[in-house]
Amino acid sequence: MERKDLTTTDWQDYELLDSGNGAKLERYGDVIVSRPETQAIWKPLRPELWNSAQAIFEWKDGKSKWQKKGTVPQSWPVAWRDITFTARLTSFKHTGIFPEQAANWEWIGELVQKLTKLSLVNPQVKPAESLAKEPPKVLNLFGYTGIASVVAAQAGAAVTHIDASKQSLDWAHDNARLSGIPEGQIKYLFEDAAAFAKREVRRGNKYDGIILDPPAFGRGAKGEVWKVEEQLQDLIATTKELLSDKPGSFYLLNGYAAGYNAQSFAQLVESIFGDVNGNFGDLSIQESDSNRVIPTGIYANFVQ
Repeated sequence: MERKDLTTTDWQDYELLDSGNGAKLERYGDVIVSRPETQAIWKPLRPELWNSAQAIFEWKDGKSKWQKKGTVPQSWPVAWRDITFTARLTSFKHTGIFPEQAANWEWIGELVQKLTKLSLVNPQVKPAESLAKEPPKVLNLFGYTGIASVVAAQAGAAVTHIDASKQSLDWAHDNARLSGIPEGQIKYLFEDAAAFAKREVRRGNKYDGIILDPPAFGRGAKGEVWKVEEQLQDLIATTKELLSDKPGSFYLLNGYAAGYNAQSFAQLVESIFGDVNGNFGDLSIQESDSNRVIPTGIYANFVQ
């Protein structure tokens, strides 16, 4: 695997306006928010902009709270290319959107489009006889608000979206509706990701694309405890059994807040899958009017 750091730049509905002093100032659609950011240990470049924040996430007396200025909608639409999803101010400082994933969204969309074309055309038979009965299958574990699921579905995949939060599943379903994804193209399951993956292996199911975004800690649908340092290796080994050997099949592992280096992710994947054609590195967001970036996560991926 080769190192390739991925940096998201602003698009029409998103900007990283400034950062520093342990915070970042972002625009999601028409709403400007200020959120804590441990990586931003530098000084802001545009201090005059910070008064424009309509919502500021604060910790006070051991409790988290959004301080709002004026009227901020409970939810509002944000678009990336021709996909629309919903932003909200959550109690965990998140908005339901991780802009640094834009490079991965693009990668997923392109690969699914290629798989869709391969599934529709078999060079050994006449085109009229080669229409596939099933589209490429993608599994999204720890799917959260489902933007990656929407990207894959829009490109032609049948997606299985797994999360242990009913609220997140509802949010993901709303995002699919906003983007015009037909009902049934994404299957939403309230499941523990690790337990579901093991059952899929026993059922003999295979997927043409697998996406994982495991948290550092979490609980499954039946209260199962997830600790990334104890269970990630086993989960990667399980998903190896689920990945199709079809040329063009892909695998993506994302990471946040677990303290690992991107090189560690790459070596984990290689220890289980062997020598693969892939990349790994940091996920970052670039400020709209400077060359500064905020490192926000890590990833490792490969294509069969």
